[in-house]
Amino acid sequence: MRAKQTSIYLIIVTIISMLISCKKDFLDKNPTDKIASQEFWKSDADVQMALAGVYRRLQSGFYGNRKPWLDTYSDNALDRHTFYGFNSNLTLGVVNPTNIPGDFYNAPYAGIGGCNFFLDNVDKAPISDAVKTSYKAEVRFIRAMFYFDLVQAYGGVILYKTAPPTVDDAKIAKSSKEDVLAFVHSELDFAIANLQDVAYTGHAVKASALALKARVYLFQQNWPLAASTANLVMTSAGGFKIYQGGYANLFLTATQQGNPEIIFSTKYLAPNNPQGGEGVLVEIGWYGSIAPYQNLVDDYEMANGKMINEVGSGYDPANPYNNRDPRLKFTIKVPTEKYINPDGSTFNESDPLLTTYSQKKYIDLTKLPFDRSKTPLTDQNIIHIRYADVLLMYAEAKNEATGPDGTIYAALNEIRQRTGVNLPPVDQTVYDTKDELREFILHERRIELALEGHRYYDLKRRNLMESKLALVKNPGGVQLKFGEKNNVLPFSQAELDRNKKLEQNQDYPK
Repeated sequence: MRAKQTSIYLIIVTIISMLISCKKDFLDKNPTDKIASQEFWKSDADVQMALAGVYRRLQSGFYGNRKPWLDTYSDNALDRHTFYGFNSNLTLGVVNPTNIPGDFYNAPYAGIGGCNFFLDNVDKAPISDAVKTSYKAEVRFIRAMFYFDLVQAYGGVILYKTAPPTVDDAKIAKSSKEDVLAFVHSELDFAIANLQDVAYTGHAVKASALALKARVYLFQQNWPLAASTANLVMTSAGGFKIYQGGYANLFLTATQQGNPEIIFSTKYLAPNNPQGGEGVLVEIGWYGSIAPYQNLVDDYEMANGKMINEVGSGYDPANPYNNRDPRLKFTIKVPTEKYINPDGSTFNESDPLLTTYSQKKYIDLTKLPFDRSKTPLTDQNIIHIRYADVLLMYAEAKNEATGPDGTIYAALNEIRQRTGVNLPPVDQTVYDTKDELREFILHERRIELALEGHRYYDLKRRNLMESKLALVKNPGGVQLKFGEKNNVLPFSQAELDRNKKLEQNQDYPK
C-alpha cells in the first residue's frame, strides 16, 4: 500500500510541476493557468493533485531541510561552509542588496504563486462546496505562513491575493507591513474556521492555524491575544501534548508519524520524495555544516537547574559536559562524544570542526556511516510548529500581559520535565518578577528550540540581535555584528531591477 501511495504521490508531483511552471523569476512565483483551464480541475482527484503541489512548495528553501541554517544567522551557530553566506557576510554586518540569500524572498513567493494558482482555479472542479472550503482552508493557511515569513524578513512586501495575469501586471508596489499582516490574519481566521480540530497527520489542522496566529500576535507584541490564542491550542480537541518518547526522537522519521507534539511540518517520503539535495544526514551529519557556538553550549543549565556560573551549580570546567541539561547532548555533538560506525570504527566529519561542535538534532545515527554517495535517502520531516513552541509562546505572552502566574510556570515545567529531560521545576523564588521571568523564558526558548530555525526571528522581534551577537566571536576571532537596518532585510538588486515599482527598504542603497 505504501509503495502504491508513493507512486501516486510521485505522479501528483510530476503533474503539478507541469501545471505550475518551473521557469525562473516571475513564472516561478506566478504560474499561468492555461493548461489547468483546458485539461484540469475535472475531479476531486485533480484537486488533490493540485493540493499536493502546494504542499510540495514547502520542500524548498528555508521551509525544507535548509531551515536549520536560519540559526546560523544568530548567536547559536556558524554556517561553517558559508552555504548561505551568513557568517562571512550577514553576521559580520555586511548586508546589502547584492548578498541577501534568495531563499528569504524566492521560496515564499514561489509558494504563494502555487497557492494562488490553486485558489484561482479550484472552484472549477465539480466537487461539493464543503470539500472545496476545506481544501481552501489548508491552502490559505500555507499562504499566510509564506506571507508572514516575508514580513518577518522584509517588513512590507508585494501582496498578491490572486495570480497576476501577465508579467507586467505583477510589477506593482509593495503593501505596508500592517496591510500584509492584516491579510495574514484574515487568511488564518478563515483557516481556523474551516480546518478540522483533529490531530495532525500531514495536512494543516485547526491547531496549525491557531499556533501560527499566536506566533503572528507574538511578533506584533499583542500579548493578550497571543496568550489567549496559544491557550486555544493547549485546549484543542486535537490532543496535542509534549512527546514522551525522547526529545531527540522528535526529529527522526520513525517517531514523527502521529507524534502528538508536531503541529505542522514539511513532510517527505522516501524513496521517491526524500529530502532534496543531500539532506540533513549529509549536509549536517557528514559535512558538519552547522557548527554551534560555545555561547550556545554555555547557556545549557546543569542537571540541577542552575546556570553554569551560578553558585552551587556544580559545574566542572575540566568536565564541562557532565551533569548538564540532557538537551545539550541531544542537540549538539560535543567533543567528548564519538559516532560509531556499524563496523566499530569512529565516524569523523569530512572537515575539521571550526567550533569543536556540530549539530546533532535531526541526525539519525542508525544511518551511519554518513557518506555523500552511500548514505540512505532520508525523509525526516522538518518541523515548523510543535507543542513545546506553543507552550513557550503562551508563557512569554502571558508574562508580558499579566506578569508571573502559576499557568506560566506550569507551561515551562511541562517542557522541562518531559521524559528523558527531567529538569527541576522553574525556581519561582528566583524568577518571580516579569523581568526575571522574561529572561528565563527567552533562555528556555533558545534551549528547547535550538538549531530548528527559530532563533533568528526570535532575536529580531525582541530587538535583541545586536546585543546577543556582540557576545560572540567567529572562529577567526572577529566579533559578530548585526548589520540590518530597522530589523529588515534589503530587497535584492535583481528584484528591484525586474520591478521598478518596488521601493527599496529604508537606509539601503536605492
